[in-house]
Amino acid sequence: MDFKEYIRVIPDFPQPGISFKDITTLLNNGEKYREAINELKKMVSDLKIDLIAGPEARGFVVGAPLAYALGVGFIPIRKSGKLPYKTIEVGYALEYGSDRLAMHSDAVKPGQNVLIADDLLATGGTISTSVQLVRELGGNVVGTAFLIELSELNGREKLPGIDVFSLLKY
Repeated sequence: MDFKEYIRVIPDFPQPGISFKDITTLLNNGEKYREAINELKKMVSDLKIDLIAGPEARGFVVGAPLAYALGVGFIPIRKSGKLPYKTIEVGYALEYGSDRLAMHSDAVKPGQNVLIADDLLATGGTISTSVQLVRELGGNVVGTAFLIELSELNGREKLPGIDVFSLLKY
C-alpha cells in the first residue's frame, strides 16, 4: 500500500521552500489510518517492546494506537510544564530557539524496552531528545517508528545505533 496518496503535501508552509507533509488526511480516513498503524506494527513486531513513548502531539496519534495494537503501555512525552507529576526534562535546539521536553520520572523502569514513535523524522532533534529522556530513566531504546521520514534532512544521523522504521520516505 502506498500511503503517500493519503498524505496532503502543502508547498511553502510554514515558510517558503518548505513542503509540509500533512498527515490529517490520513488520520481522517479510518481504514487507511488503521492500515498504517498495522503496517508499523508489522515493522516492529520482532522487537521486544515493553512501552511506547511518543512526543506531543502527533507522536500521540501514532504511538498510542501502536501501543494498543501491540498490547503495551504508552508514555506521553510533553512540553515542559504540561505533566502533573514529578518530571525529568531535557532541552533541545529548534531552528529558531529552543524548547524542553518532559516525561514523568516514574514512566520507565530501568531495563524496560521502549520504542519511540512519532509522525515524522526530520532533523532528529525531538526524537534524540526523547531517546535521552528514556535513557536517563534507565530504559533501553529498542527502536524508533515513524509514519514519514524526510531522508534529505538526515535525522537518522542523530540516532546512532538505534533502528529506524519508517512507513514512508520523502
